[in-house]
Parts: sequence; structure tokens; C-alpha cells
Amino acid sequence: MKARIFWRRASLISLAGALLALTGCNTVAGFGEDITNSARTVQHAL
Repeated sequence: MKARIFWRRASLISLAGALLALTGCNTVAGFGEDITNSARTVQHAL
């Protein structure tokens, strides 16, 4: 019984960690695109 609870908790923690990692990657990629687009806008304005 304790082993089942351990594996259930371990699975949930692993899943939560994977979701946070994927969310972080998407956020950083989106931030990089925003900076790139801002730089292009400034270059075109000059």
C-alpha cells in the first residue's frame, strides 16, 4: 500500500515538473520572439 502511494506521488511530481519545464520553455521562446520583433520595428523606423 505504501509503495502505491509513493509511486502515485512520484508520478504526480514528475508530471508537474515536466509541465513547468515546458511552460518555461514556451515563455522564454515567446520572450525572445518579442524582443526580436521589437528590434526589427526599431530598425525599420530608423
